[in-house]
Amino acid sequence: MTSSDHVPSSSWHEHDPNELISSVTTCIDGAVEAFERQGHSVKDIKAVGITNQRETTLVWDVRTGEPLYNAIVWTDMRSAELVRNLKKRLGASEVNNLCGLPLSTYPSGAKLLWLLENVPKVREAYEQGNLAFGTVDTWLVYKLNGGVKANVFVTDPSNASRTLFMNISTLEYDDQLLDFFRINRKNIHLPKIVQSSSESAYGSLAVTSLKGVPITGCLGDQSAALVGQKGFTPGLAKNTYGTGCFLLYNCGSKPVISKHGLLTTVAFDFGPGKRMYALEGSIAVAGSSVKFLVDNLGFIKSSSAISALAETVDDNGGVCFVTAFSGLFAPYWIDDARGTLFGITAYTQRGHIARATLEATCFQTKAILDAMEKDSGHKLTELRVDGGMCNSDLTMQVCTAPRTLPNSCIWIHSANSLQIQSDLIGIPVNRPAMRETTALGAAIAAGLAVGVWESFDDVKYINSEGSTIFKPLIHEKESAKSFARWEKAVQMSKGWLS
Repeated sequence: MTSSDHVPSSSWHEHDPNELISSVTTCIDGAVEAFERQGHSVKDIKAVGITNQRETTLVWDVRTGEPLYNAIVWTDMRSAELVRNLKKRLGASEVNNLCGLPLSTYPSGAKLLWLLENVPKVREAYEQGNLAFGTVDTWLVYKLNGGVKANVFVTDPSNASRTLFMNISTLEYDDQLLDFFRINRKNIHLPKIVQSSSESAYGSLAVTSLKGVPITGCLGDQSAALVGQKGFTPGLAKNTYGTGCFLLYNCGSKPVISKHGLLTTVAFDFGPGKRMYALEGSIAVAGSSVKFLVDNLGFIKSSSAISALAETVDDNGGVCFVTAFSGLFAPYWIDDARGTLFGITAYTQRGHIARATLEATCFQTKAILDAMEKDSGHKLTELRVDGGMCNSDLTMQVCTAPRTLPNSCIWIHSANSLQIQSDLIGIPVNRPAMRETTALGAAIAAGLAVGVWESFDDVKYINSEGSTIFKPLIHEKESAKSFARWEKAVQMSKGWLS
């Protein structure tokens, strides 16, 4: 967690909105200093791109620009009862078809509804027509431009498609959806939806050592990772193992509504002919499960030691860990599941639990891949990975091979163990040399807007050298048996939240 993190209650998670801004401005100044130490000039910086947590929700007063409550983080579960009631409301069955998202605690719209019901200051601002609502991208752009004075109040489709309020086909706020959630347009300020890459829509920095530099790119973090992995065309995909785990599959220029528990989202909108949609599988807990072993249980001194601990045993010893700290997301969508350890005996050691923790994300990734194959009609043939967890060869499985790029491949922005991943999904895993693809994607979006690159062809070979391939080594029947045990554990983890 950062200094802006707050956990005021079980299943609640908040950020301080002002600390979010101060951390970003501090980071900008520090990055510029490092840039100049390397012999570059700040004058060489043409534009800035922003990437952010998509569903984290903020509200503020349009008159003052001051936040009315802490930012509610995407993993927060406080709206669970509210969502259960929404599912009973007339018209609930149409929501997914209109916006591409199921009714759950995950989208930012559910968090806004909780704020309206439970925070008097927020409700009062709404009734007076002074309430501004946005996700982290909107808040950052608004404040970095100077707040009330400039009033740059925008969002991009990759973020707006996570609100429950945007029509997934028109990329506009939908009256039928707003009516379903009983949101009156006259009472709330919703950010204008603009292209993900734009020369002027996002304004320019009013503060920091980059004052005056335009902001020309904006993408939700998972879309940015897809762009950073050059997933520009249908059939390409990536999976990000960060705090959570997010697998995006580019499904083309028209949305595909999932029938198997996936989300439909906007991948990116770079203008006419360059708008793409994605099928997405979201896992609430990935890298955060490793952090749990460090901070809460004291199993290891740092997250980087998880692989070494897991390697002290040959297998999981029959232990299965359903890491449903915030319920289970795709493809299960079980809000009342909770973290549950199965199969513990007198034989169980710390290494078994460490290995079961790594396996949990890999099992959920396989479940998403299976659902994606059913929705798309295509089996993916390669999984690309990057991020902290993929530094573990155990998770990846060490096996070098000539690098190939088949027509249907999947790319993971990872943070866990890939030996396990490759064995469970039965396809090769590709780990690129440079794994900060989310930042790279934001840079690509910004650069495309100002002519640093003219087309997708100009960037498709960036970060394409030095990757490592991990191939499955166990028999398909063995991996199927392990996955069946996982599925049984998932069913047994239901119902802990009443």
